[in-house]
Amino acid sequence: MLQRNRSLVDIDRDHLIHPVTSFRGHEARGATLLQSAKGMFVTDMDGNQLIDAFAGLWCVNVGYGHDSIVEVAAEQMRRLPYATGYFHFGSEPAVRLAEKLVELAPASLTHVYFTLGGSDAVDSAVRYIIHYFNAIGKPAKKHVIALERGYHGSSTVGAGLTAIGSFHRFFDVPRPWQHHIPSPYPYRSPVGNDPQAVIAHSVAALRDKVAELGADQVAAFFCEPIQGSGGVIVPPKGWLKAMRETCRELDILFIADEVITGFGRTGPMFACEYEGVEPDLMTVAKGLTAGYAPMGAVLMSDAIFNAIADGATPDLPIGHGFTYSGHPVSAAVGLEVIRLYTEGGILANGQKVGADFAAGLAGLSDHPMVGETRGRGLLGAIELVADKGTKSRFDPALKLPDRLFAQGYKNGVIFRSFGDGMIGLAPALCCTPDEMALIFQRIRTTLDQMLEEPDIRAALT
Repeated sequence: MLQRNRSLVDIDRDHLIHPVTSFRGHEARGATLLQSAKGMFVTDMDGNQLIDAFAGLWCVNVGYGHDSIVEVAAEQMRRLPYATGYFHFGSEPAVRLAEKLVELAPASLTHVYFTLGGSDAVDSAVRYIIHYFNAIGKPAKKHVIALERGYHGSSTVGAGLTAIGSFHRFFDVPRPWQHHIPSPYPYRSPVGNDPQAVIAHSVAALRDKVAELGADQVAAFFCEPIQGSGGVIVPPKGWLKAMRETCRELDILFIADEVITGFGRTGPMFACEYEGVEPDLMTVAKGLTAGYAPMGAVLMSDAIFNAIADGATPDLPIGHGFTYSGHPVSAAVGLEVIRLYTEGGILANGQKVGADFAAGLAGLSDHPMVGETRGRGLLGAIELVADKGTKSRFDPALKLPDRLFAQGYKNGVIFRSFGDGMIGLAPALCCTPDEMALIFQRIRTTLDQMLEEPDIRAALT
């Protein structure tokens, strides 16, 4: 029998499994419970107010507490809370949202399949890719290539494309058909940080991997236009276009994973716009509903859609679907969020305040612990090093990431603290210049306080 009058933290510890967390570590630490939020700020159960410099999990792009989003969700719940997409049923919000996405996306993408988030969007993309090559009579094309440090979700399929160790350990991934080539990581590239050299290195790596596997065996190349969970790795301009063109030359599909970079996060509505790239497939989520409701999507070209539709058995159903695909409430939320981006001025504000974000990043470059700052739009990172000359990282035994996050929290700022000494930033597009200044002021204070710790100071060389 369950005990009564236990705290929420105790109940959480006993019953709730948290994502990407040490189970035993969480039991020992306990949860930090959030209670409310408005604009750029969240308040926890103890009444602490913090500026959220990470938009939840790269997703609350419009900021917290928009009444108009709540209203459209409530109205849709009253009118039609659920509509299946099976058996040729549908709902107006899903249809309208599909139309809007096609209107906003790169011109190559004309069809939309809705998912619940980014992981199952990647999973769906892989399933459609497999089906596509079987349908066009090339069943040997099954191998998929992605990037080291890449993140493509944590489904059974996506976790193998993801190239982060914790997503592989004890999960028996990557699968034999999943491969990785080096990340376009200018700060730590073996060819130096010259843009053209970095681009050429990636193109050569992709060509070499395809040659190794056999062009008739390789189906697709997946990449994030800017790598998110791998440490906000920003490739030089021209990299995305070069990789897309190489895929076309090699007769493999090019998939842009814009789960993080989409919906104004890097400046334009989609990061592909920055270089005029038109992918064969694109995955989106996060900013699609700004985290107010679960939803993702796969956007697909005519060529892939028509090949699947006209496959060997065009009269039979394509056996892929989710109960909540095109959920009317999530779709209604998505439509309102997109309205806020476009008509509500939030996309334009994000583009404007991007200059303040870039200046804030650059302003931290002189700090003794900072090796590099990088970013585009409102997506950025601060890479911490023990030695600026050699770029050596801090010893993991110092547990710097945990200490950074805890100190930042005490100072009233939430950011992503990556395991290898990077601070990830993704403030909402509604951020004001004053709020942006506050973020960087609190981060600098946090770094200064870390520098005062004897073991951290001793580690600097």
